[in-house]
Amino acid sequence: MEEKVEVIKNWLGTGSINIFGLPMSGKDTVGTTLAEILGARLLSSGMIIRAMEAETRSHYSEQGNLIPSDVFYEWVLPYFGREDLRGLPLILSSVGRWSGEENAVIENAQAYSHPIRAAVLLNISEADVEQRWHEAHDNGARIGVPGEARKDDSKIEIFKQRCEEFRLKTMPVLQHYKSLGLLLPVNADAPREVVVTNVINALYDFATRPQA
Repeated sequence: MEEKVEVIKNWLGTGSINIFGLPMSGKDTVGTTLAEILGARLLSSGMIIRAMEAETRSHYSEQGNLIPSDVFYEWVLPYFGREDLRGLPLILSSVGRWSGEENAVIENAQAYSHPIRAAVLLNISEADVEQRWHEAHDNGARIGVPGEARKDDSKIEIFKQRCEEFRLKTMPVLQHYKSLGLLLPVNADAPREVVVTNVINALYDFATRPQA
């Protein structure tokens, strides 16, 4: 595994890997672990948006909807140009989830020397993520990353709306990455450690594929 990680690091350089998936698919969890393994920094659109909503006292996403694209451009895209990220690879957690935003993400990432090298899709069914949601609440746990409060903690209707947003608005984004030859579907219906291994293996195979 260490040899594969070194190959991925050399291939990635200061580039970016964008991770997508349904709510509760493990994007931030897998992204955090992957960033640690690759010596990268994690940029999570969800974390940024929740922090900005708290700071501005706005409520764009509390009903499970994606924030408007103009707000996304204002709040999230400037992170690519942050001085503390210069020269570092990035793991992106669902940055650019609304169809059309992917072009701005790709352009900004390229402009600041963090070109998108791959888009990873954590494959898991809606039935399975809904089961994870119920298990989390049955166990008294909370959806999301520790320290990051969410508006959809206790409402299954809002969680289902987030899944609907993924189907309608994010699936076209993934189709665009696929058309660019950058999409890597990875099985995510497994424990975190297994999913991370699946991602590493997929990235290694992608990085070492024969060039046309």
